[in-house]
Amino acid sequence: MSRAWRLPLSVCLLAAVAQALNPFAVQQSQPDPCYEENGTARRCIPEFINAAFGKEVQVSSTCGRPASRSCSITEREERPAVRSCQVCDASEPRRAHPASYLTDLNSAHNLTCWQSENFHHSPQNVTLTLSLGKKFEITYVSLQFCSPRPESLAIYKSMDYGRNWTPYQFYSSQCRKMYNRPNKAAITKQNEQEALCTDGHTDLYPLSGGLIAFSTLDGRPSGKDFDNSPVLQDWVTVTDIRVVFSRPHFPREPGGGGGGKDEDPAAGSYFYAVGEFQVGGRCKCNGHAARCMKEKEGKLVCDCKHNTEGPECDRCKPFHYDRPWQRASNRETNECLACNCNLHARRCRFNMELYKLSGRKSGGVCLNCRHNTAGRHCHYCKEGFYRDLTKTITHRKACKACDCHPVGAAGKTCNQTTGQCPCKDGVTGITCNRCAKGYQQSRSPVAPCIKIPVISSTEAVVSSTEEPADCESYCKPVKGNLKINMKKYCKKDYAVQVNVLDMETVGDWAKFSVNVVTVYKSRGDPIKRGDHFLWIHMKDLACKCPKIQMSKRFLVMGSTEGPSERAGLLADKNSLVIQWRDIWTRRLRKYQRKEKKGKCDKA
Repeated sequence: MSRAWRLPLSVCLLAAVAQALNPFAVQQSQPDPCYEENGTARRCIPEFINAAFGKEVQVSSTCGRPASRSCSITEREERPAVRSCQVCDASEPRRAHPASYLTDLNSAHNLTCWQSENFHHSPQNVTLTLSLGKKFEITYVSLQFCSPRPESLAIYKSMDYGRNWTPYQFYSSQCRKMYNRPNKAAITKQNEQEALCTDGHTDLYPLSGGLIAFSTLDGRPSGKDFDNSPVLQDWVTVTDIRVVFSRPHFPREPGGGGGGKDEDPAAGSYFYAVGEFQVGGRCKCNGHAARCMKEKEGKLVCDCKHNTEGPECDRCKPFHYDRPWQRASNRETNECLACNCNLHARRCRFNMELYKLSGRKSGGVCLNCRHNTAGRHCHYCKEGFYRDLTKTITHRKACKACDCHPVGAAGKTCNQTTGQCPCKDGVTGITCNRCAKGYQQSRSPVAPCIKIPVISSTEAVVSSTEEPADCESYCKPVKGNLKINMKKYCKKDYAVQVNVLDMETVGDWAKFSVNVVTVYKSRGDPIKRGDHFLWIHMKDLACKCPKIQMSKRFLVMGSTEGPSERAGLLADKNSLVIQWRDIWTRRLRKYQRKEKKGKCDKA
């Protein structure tokens, strides 16, 4: 072997070995016909096939049960025709003519024919029914005969697997008589789905090998614009084909005589024989699949692309409803698009009104937005939450809870950007959880913070002309004035533990609503437990002598001397008002016992 042949041979051997090791290598390299190289979707269609090949055909009549003899007339070039007879016997494969011969592989070396029984009297209908097992878009239906072609023949189609049948085409030399239709009626855009009748293909000759071929789009005005014609797309869609032989031709016997009919039962009879039944078309996938395949149950379905699904890729896959499903065309692929839910929803629906308003760009509406989001695209936070701008909108924690205070906030909805809750008057904080400067807490849930009145320095708050100009000298703080002892206890007219509830302003006075929890001392009119008023002059309150807060407990020790028109307790800068401590209970009870023994007189 020359050296020039050695190198190519070694390369071929290496390629063969590589393919044997990885038989899918070639298959993997093939591009998907439904997409461009850059990933853009494009229309794709399954290959054109004979959809009838290998399929079972249901026939109303088959010869051979019992065995029968049939005769036919054979034409010969430049010589007289001769009559030939043969026996049909279903029990002998070589003499049988079953329905399977209609859709088997036919060739010059394998010419097989289905044959009906012999009929001796008035014409009888013989039907061939072919189920394709799926919707196909067919281009033609053809029948090649082994007997003379019928004088009258009808083709019907079904789009619902044989439940309903629609006329598809009629052939007859007597259209009006046989099918009540005119011969070769004109086709317009108004009757493109009408079955026509024609006398074509109805001649007696040839006596064998004659063809009847029906083209589904031939002569239909919209055939040139098939992509944009839903009428014709529906017209060529079939799941089943039925052919009905209605009337035969009766060829004359050779020699023109009728002799021998009494001896031969086949004489004067007729039969139908078909060698090949073809249905040319493509698996219907609406431009969204390049092939059909069998699923687990053996059913034929499209291998759908472009985010479509269904036996014919006739609907969008779940969550791909941003625009309506449409058939693919040469101009538009019409790929189904996923809804934009920012990763917060698993379901969506299509809304035609929104789709039209968007200029036919987007019509998807997200359902059941998760992660505290809301909106058509789950693109903002639901009520009671606000956007965390440190995270993208697609993040699971893109929305944070507002946590607005149930009393201090005017509502549950906060600012979507800052998270600031709407606060009531006098309330502040991002969640409205505290009183603003110059306000103090009240008992009311309607107005939880009330304004503390500010007394100007020029306002006369006391009648004394020797009033100090500032709080520091006015209050005269004494070292240890916040401590309690027996001496202070004895000097005061009353000593009570109170819970401060509310406050209102009456002239120059602050009127506190208090609940007396315990009475430790009451000189003069007895003080009972329960609700009382505690009066403090505004000057004393402004200078925080005494200092008092809402919703807290205090020990109040003061004098009963004061204006008689103000019912209740009186506290001023000389009173002892300090926040309550539970350890004082035993000490105050001890002072009570000493007072009863007269120890206060000595103090």
